[in-house]
Amino acid sequence: MILRHLPRFVLLLAALAVLPHAPVRAAEQASGASAGTPSAHVATPAAAVERLHAALLESMRGGEALGHAGRAALLDEVITQTFDFPTIARIVTGNAWKDASETQRSAFIDVFRRLSIATYATNFSSFDGERFVTGASKESRNARIVETELVKADGEAIPLNYMLHEHNDHWLVVNVVAKGVSDLSLKRAEYTAVIQDEGLDALIARLEEKVSALSD
Repeated sequence: MILRHLPRFVLLLAALAVLPHAPVRAAEQASGASAGTPSAHVATPAAAVERLHAALLESMRGGEALGHAGRAALLDEVITQTFDFPTIARIVTGNAWKDASETQRSAFIDVFRRLSIATYATNFSSFDGERFVTGASKESRNARIVETELVKADGEAIPLNYMLHEHNDHWLVVNVVAKGVSDLSLKRAEYTAVIQDEGLDALIARLEEKVSALSD
């Protein structure tokens, strides 16, 4: 059942927030990453979210037959193209971002993206009748909020609201709010505490370890 992993899923996804019209692309280009650069036009915020949900359901249904590596390969492109990882990276590293080198920025974006994929592949690993339901799409300053629910087989519905902003005619996810709670402050606090005590390179190393642990 996917839902037993939901708290960790929420912590990862909710650690995002909007900084309207200020994406970070230099580090992305330096690393050759394609984060937040969809290959096909996504016409609406809801369409972007539904594309992600479709991939998650496919991962869940594939389950053990796909294995972790197979689920990660399945989700890689969709997650990379759905989330604005350069903007997310700047937010969760706090003030350290402005002092980071382009090499450090590229490394952080890359490992955070891979950690996101590995976490999704771990959490969305089995299917027990769950489904996603897309609700209203609302304006919020320079962003859009897409209201959705993850509905269990017994009918219990878990609210998952996505915040997206538009960049180069594409709608990209920058925040997820689960049950009314956005975990940006917790993730930012976790990461900036490591940076303050040990430095950004140490944080990157820790995230690399998490990727390896999830991929084993």
